[in-house]
Amino acid sequence: MPRISRRSLLAAPALVPMLAGPHRAGAQGQWPDKPVRIIVPFPPGQASDILTRLLADELSKRWPQRCFVENRGGAAGVPALEMGARAAPDGYTLVAGTSGTLGVNPSVVPRLPYDAERDFTPISNVAMVPLLIVAHPNFPGRTPQEVVALAKARPGAVDMATAGPATSQHLAAELFAHRCGIQLNMVHYRGSGPGMADLLAGNVTLMMDSVASALNNIQSGRLIPIAVTTPRRVPQLPNVPSIAETVSPGYGAFGWSGLCGPAGLAPEIVRRVNADTVAILRDPAIAARFLELGAIADPTTPEDFGAFVKAEIAQWREVVRIANVRLDG
Repeated sequence: MPRISRRSLLAAPALVPMLAGPHRAGAQGQWPDKPVRIIVPFPPGQASDILTRLLADELSKRWPQRCFVENRGGAAGVPALEMGARAAPDGYTLVAGTSGTLGVNPSVVPRLPYDAERDFTPISNVAMVPLLIVAHPNFPGRTPQEVVALAKARPGAVDMATAGPATSQHLAAELFAHRCGIQLNMVHYRGSGPGMADLLAGNVTLMMDSVASALNNIQSGRLIPIAVTTPRRVPQLPNVPSIAETVSPGYGAFGWSGLCGPAGLAPEIVRRVNADTVAILRDPAIAARFLELGAIADPTTPEDFGAFVKAEIAQWREVVRIANVRLDG
């Protein structure tokens, strides 16, 4: 299944058409004249939370009112996204939409109470969060080719730890297995932390995780990087090959976090927030800080971000179908 490049989608239509009409919330000359909240669908300390807080702090420096994060974790981010979708489209409630909540949930959550393609106005992507296959030193392979060879020799016997079912780590691993024609035994944990602890202890010897989570242990020599999941190598690990360049041309999977508003958000507000967000993310100091955190700043146009979300939904819908992934709810 070919990976659809976000860069190739620049000319595609926006995810949600801006609603017109006399009742649309419009940008006023003094906007914002009260604090602006960004709902983050995770507890404090997770990657999306940290990156969104950095952005909110910088937006607060540019705006006459404070921009702050409100954490609404739990239930795969569904309540948080529903809250954002139902908020007034006046620019005072924004949402951190992510690879899980916008890209994956439409395919794995029954009776999802929001429509990822119609209930939000895209503003900009904020960051890509690269994933990678990482191994305990006891694992017998050191390259993607060796992982594939081992899995083909012992179908279903090679364990692959993930941060949990239907997470970006899990689906990236399923896509890897499908594209390479192998069977892996997915070992799901309740989050990246417990999985990483077992990997470091040698209880599992292979894991799909984020660069952000694994980077320190790779740099200390406690873990061995096998391959990154982004189409190209990442700045944090320039000597680690990508899956696409080794065993699966066109492969691409990664976490991401972007900025949305409710459907019907006024174009004037979208342009203002996008312009300030893009300027912040292009600041060399901010971009460098994102790299330190294991992410890559990724400012986009609203149209580009909307098309990217649509492409992600399509890709993960196919992976979910092939792997028969479901979440209760």
